[in-house]
Formats: sequence, structure tokens, C-alpha cells
Amino acid sequence: MSDTVSTARPVAGEARESRTAELVAPVRPVRPRDAFFDNAKYLAIVLVAVGHAWEPLRPGSRAVTALYMLVYAFHMPAFIIISGYFSRTFDGSPGRLKRLVTGVVVPYVVFETAYTLFTRWTSQDPGRPVSLLDPLYLTWFLAALFVWRLTTPLWRRVRWPLPVALVLAMLATLSPSIGHDLDLQRTLQFLPYFVFGLLSRPEHFRLVRRREARILAVPVAVCALVVAYWAVPRMDYAWFFHADSARELGVPFWYGPVMTMATFGCSVVLVACFLAWVPGRRMWFTALGAGTLSGYLLHGFLAQAAKYWGWYEPAWVQGPVGLVVVTAVAASVMTALCTPAVRRLFRCVTEPGMQWAFRRAAG
Repeated sequence: MSDTVSTARPVAGEARESRTAELVAPVRPVRPRDAFFDNAKYLAIVLVAVGHAWEPLRPGSRAVTALYMLVYAFHMPAFIIISGYFSRTFDGSPGRLKRLVTGVVVPYVVFETAYTLFTRWTSQDPGRPVSLLDPLYLTWFLAALFVWRLTTPLWRRVRWPLPVALVLAMLATLSPSIGHDLDLQRTLQFLPYFVFGLLSRPEHFRLVRRREARILAVPVAVCALVVAYWAVPRMDYAWFFHADSARELGVPFWYGPVMTMATFGCSVVLVACFLAWVPGRRMWFTALGAGTLSGYLLHGFLAQAAKYWGWYEPAWVQGPVGLVVVTAVAASVMTALCTPAVRRLFRCVTEPGMQWAFRRAAG
């Protein structure tokens, strides 16, 4: 009897320890969101909406075109660099692949179809078929993000990732035959910014947030605006779209590699200026940084509808007052689309769980 009791006590203790371990082990501390990056994502996505709103105001206005060129020089590069920075942990594991499907592939399929049907309805392209290989309007970013993130393990293995990415971007400008499948031309030309983000470290972002960097960013931005105004009649701002080859832009082939390096250097400097001004503390819009995907994908319908319904036709819209009003409306609409309520409403297509589509992890 005594032998049985003495043997049972350690077993019971081990069982209690085992149960305790099972309860405690899976619990991991939740990493708090960084207010700086949420602020940066929100402000960058607002600039995306403002840039789209300015597009119909460019004809006949050199000042608006200069602002448009300046914003396009850094707003998508900033967003892509941040996307690359947060893709550093992508390793092709089942959990990461599931997130890639639910957070990128599914929204791409849904919104590519929706934008195609919307384009037909507004008679912009009545005969356009639903094609998942030819991204329409805003959906190019999701197609590109899928390719970039899927190749992340490779870029983390390459000895000189950024030079290789720049070479691929330069070669893309020489190859008009790449075609429009998954908007590969734009995917390759924007690739260096994603790789730049992959190579970035927290200390790099702390460097541009120093007081000296904030002060230096002011004259740099002013000079950039002056240069943009000067360049309006002398340069095709389509280079900042990174969507066409040199031949498609009607220039000699060697312009492509030169402009790739020039625009990359210009954009990285302007992204640094932008990040230097981004507040690092929690602001009233910090929480909206988590809803930038829904804001990005939804605002395109309103931007296209504004043109279809003739909102830009009144004469006053083409003047300074119209520029201010259009800018304020675009920023307000994007802010509303990034709110938690809208994010929850469209989560079924922008961030679906889809547990039914995946096997449970072993154990």
C-alpha cells in the first residue's frame, strides 16, 4: 500500500505540471502595434486617395501637375517599403502561406472582378472580360505584393539583393514584350522598393525620425517641389508610375535604366522626408492605420464614379478653391473608409478567415 502511494504522488505531480505546461505554453505575449508605422500607413494611403483625386485637375494646371508628380514620387514607394519591412518574417510556412492567400489572393480575386464589372457598368470599357491575369486599376498592388512576398525567402538568401532588384527593374524598362500578365512590368520596376524595405531595420527608421532629419526634410521637400514644377513641361511623370517600358514611353531604350536609378534615388530621399514628419506617438488617426487595405481597395470605386457622374465638370472645381475642396473630400473619404466599422463590414472579402479551406496544423 505504501509503495503504491509513494509511486502515485510523483505521477500526479507530473500530470499537474504537464497540464499546466499545456495551458501556459501556447500563450504568447501579443506584440503591440507600433504607432509610428500605423501613422505612416494612414498618411500614405490618404496621399494615394488625394493623388487619384487630383488626376482630373492636371490638364491646364502646371501647379497641380507638379504636386501630382511630387506625391507620386513617394507615396507608393513609401507604402511598398513599409510592406517590405513587415514581410521580413515571411518564410513560406503554412501559417504565412495561409495569410498570403486570405490577405492578398482572395481580395485580389474579389476586387479584380468587382472593378471589371464596375468598369463595364460605367461604360469605360464595356467589353472588358473578367481576367485575373490582367490587374485593373488598383489591384496591381495586390498582384505585385503576392509575387514580392512569395519571393521573400529568395531575397533574404541573395548576397546582393538590392543591386539584383535594381538590375531586374532596369531590364524591365528595356522589355516591352513583358506584357500585362499580373502587371509584371510594374511588379519588377517597383521591386527595389520592396527589397529596400526587406533590408531595413528598426534603427534605420529611428535614424530618419531624429530631430535633425525632420529639420533637413523641410528644405529638401521644398527643393523637390520646385524641381517638380520645373520638370512638368520637360519630363513625363509617367516614369513614377513604373508601369511602362522606355519604348512604350516613346524614348530611347537607354532612358529606362537611367530613369530607374534616378527615380529610385529621388523616391527614397522623399520617402525619408515623409517618414521624418510622421509622428511616432499615438494620434487620433493611429488606429486607422490597421484599415488601410480596405480604404485602398474601396476608394477606387468613388474615384472612378466621380469622373463618371461629372463631379469635376463645374468650372470652379478646376480652380484653386476646387483643388482645396477636392483634396479635403478625398482625405475625408479615405479616413472614413479606414475606420474599424468599415473594416469589419468588408472583412469577409479583405481579411477572410477561411478556416474551412485549410487543414488544421498537426497537434
